Amino acid sequence: MTSPDTRRIVIDPITRIEGHGKVTIVLNDDDSIGEARFHVVEFRGFERFIRGRPYWEVPMIVQRLCGICPVSHHLCSAKTMDLIAGVDQLPTTAEKVRRLMHYGQLLQSNAVHYFHLATPDLLFGFEGPSRQRNIVGTIENYPEVAKWAIFIRKYGQEVIKAVGGKKIHPSLAIPGGVNTNLSIADRDALRGSIDQIVAWSLDALELCKRLVHQDAPRMAAFGTFESNYVSLVAENGAMDLYGGTLRAIDRNGATIFDGVTPAQYDDYIGDEVRSWSYMKFPYIRSLGKADGWYRVGPLAQINCCDFIDTPLAERARREFKQPGAGKPVHSTLYQHWARVICMVHAAEKLRELLYDDDLQGTDLVAYGERRLEGAGWLEAPRGTLFHRYKIDDNDQVIDAKLVVATANNNEAINRSIQQVAIDYLTGREITDEVLNNIEVAVRAYDPCLSCATHALGDMPLIITLERANGAVLASRTRD
Repeated sequence: MTSPDTRRIVIDPITRIEGHGKVTIVLNDDDSIGEARFHVVEFRGFERFIRGRPYWEVPMIVQRLCGICPVSHHLCSAKTMDLIAGVDQLPTTAEKVRRLMHYGQLLQSNAVHYFHLATPDLLFGFEGPSRQRNIVGTIENYPEVAKWAIFIRKYGQEVIKAVGGKKIHPSLAIPGGVNTNLSIADRDALRGSIDQIVAWSLDALELCKRLVHQDAPRMAAFGTFESNYVSLVAENGAMDLYGGTLRAIDRNGATIFDGVTPAQYDDYIGDEVRSWSYMKFPYIRSLGKADGWYRVGPLAQINCCDFIDTPLAERARREFKQPGAGKPVHSTLYQHWARVICMVHAAEKLRELLYDDDLQGTDLVAYGERRLEGAGWLEAPRGTLFHRYKIDDNDQVIDAKLVVATANNNEAINRSIQQVAIDYLTGREITDEVLNNIEVAVRAYDPCLSCATHALGDMPLIITLERANGAVLASRTRD
């Protein structure tokens, strides 16, 4: 409830993100920042929708959560359904074709966010004219950057289409494998452009570093705080954006836990629900709700791994980590720098796979004895994505749990906007340009609100009647 001596600023909707959300900032009577919150006001409810559906339909259904990252949900669900189908090891071709699609998704989604959504702030200034801070302004003023934006994303989509039939909501993965391999014709077409895509990705990396360094103090401090990080890593400690086990590190880089499997997820990660958001707030159980929150995404992917197994991205990772002397990098806006490094890694992985003859194999599906429960994960462009399903004896889903990257970052997003509000709104005239600082902080996490929103347990309907000064006249709740 707002007291009579406060006033509100509401940013609704937040622009240049996927989905619908808003930020509410409460100012005290001396114009200091009292509170800032990130509200997710969109509700999807896929955990309920899929109940009663045959388990083999779920990988196709859940990708409808989102048009930006459908491949991530498609593959994460399929990995989980592999276990329910009794398959612990996919055929080599099936595993590599899935990885090919996954890296195509990583390439195109990271390109969308960096070039289309985030770069306009970096190119034109956080408080620059709003008519310029968009992809149209980028096209008009930085045509070379716009070219990278269009063609890198297009290439990633062509990879998805080559094995999934469509660029958005493709059909590839089935429980135990895939329904097609990569044809020689599609392989050759993709090979023809991949060197250029790698080169453009490196150009984008150089641009990103230049934009970071040209205003280094602000970029390093903007919405920044120390935190824990969670990401998947391979058995040897390498970055693995498709498989691996879960690792968590603290603000100094010390290991909190390592080697956690999907089946152990609930033993290590808990979550809570707060009344003012449809998103969960996950936390590391051993640290508790107050201290156990963490960040996922490109910054976590680079902070948590020991190395990257592709040479160009590894060279970029070493440069990125060098100022921290081995400790985690905490700067919130360095998410963009980390994201472009991951984009370079995805392009390198695509080139590696396209010259692997296993992609033309014909052993596509494995079979096993059906189980009643399974859990799986992968690193989506925005961070760690977890799916778990339970089925009954009729092969129908009876329970589902989806924890997405944006939910994992929920507490961190709120902390970033609180800090930015204090640093950039206190004592200033509130204009649209000034308020964009808040949106910049949100966009650093590349939130996907369509994926993230659902209810845990009962979600009541709450109606509150307030006076203009914020005094509550009446409140009613329907369970």
